Amino acid sequence: EAVAAEWMLEFACSCLCRHFAGQSGAEFWQWRDVAQALINGLSQIPPHQKKTVYLCQLLIRIAQGKSLGLKFENDQRISPLESALSFWTLLEREENKLEKLHEDIRRLIQIQIVAVLMENRYFKEAAEALERLFTDSESDKPLRVKLATIIKTKDPYVPLLQSFSYSLLISKVKSYIKLSMKENETNFLIQEATKHVVSQGLGATALLNRAVEVNENDKSDLESKQRFVLSIILLRDMLGQKLATSTFPIFLICAHLWLLLLAFTSNNLSLSLNNMQNLGKNGDSLACSRRRQRWTYKEDSELKLGVRKFGVGNWAKILAHGNFNNRTSVMLKDRWRTLSKIN
Repeated sequence: EAVAAEWMLEFACSCLCRHFAGQSGAEFWQWRDVAQALINGLSQIPPHQKKTVYLCQLLIRIAQGKSLGLKFENDQRISPLESALSFWTLLEREENKLEKLHEDIRRLIQIQIVAVLMENRYFKEAAEALERLFTDSESDKPLRVKLATIIKTKDPYVPLLQSFSYSLLISKVKSYIKLSMKENETNFLIQEATKHVVSQGLGATALLNRAVEVNENDKSDLESKQRFVLSIILLRDMLGQKLATSTFPIFLICAHLWLLLLAFTSNNLSLSLNNMQNLGKNGDSLACSRRRQRWTYKEDSELKLGVRKFGVGNWAKILAHGNFNNRTSVMLKDRWRTLSKIN
């Protein structure tokens, strides 16, 4: 259970980083819930996963840094950005390089803690935060004095705050994420999926992005390769819904993960995404689901809606979010080709 949870936390952190960098809001919030549940399930943080946990917590707080109504700490005075700063401090202790980038991000968080409070007319709170933010060291003194002066003016639009803006903070954090992801390319789930895909001669990046075009002869191979990724998507969406309203037991996350891994590594995941969803209802076998069946008007409408929403080529994503009757992503692609000719 502990090992499986470790793999899933690494995967969730990787997804958080990717969606933060890509500004994919809905996906980021879904993986935030998964990551938070996994972190909450840890009795203590293993030393080798400290950076992973700190990075997840940092991104969650930076993403909601302007929402002053949110409280991540017991001390109600602490804003989301001030809470983010504490995790950034912990991250810095785990690393012994990137000094310049570390310093840039630290200063930007400090400045934006004050700026966000001032933008909301919380001048007294900004002055109190300033007292907590800085030590009496000589290196901190210049910025501390400048921010104290700005707070006294009660003007949130002074050049210093505009030059060191929130968008610049986001940009710097993205730069840090890029370096962090490059250093941690070997997390287990992505590594295993990539090895399998590469061994079958299909581009891993294309598969993980779930937008793949293949020849007719490759259809059966593609279906088996995509099922693992589709299952991960299903797991993510299911967990995202449950975690929004309750504490999801860690052992259930691990159980789902183990089932996916066993099926994936044995190359015997015989059900498509919709088969997995419908099997409990009708008990249909894979053989039954493969029988040729006519496309209904409702399915055509679902396909057209999915193309409008996700774009041509994103068949796996359309399949995952649509209501189809035992279809595969390849079937969706073929049907779209037929519909395009008709129109």
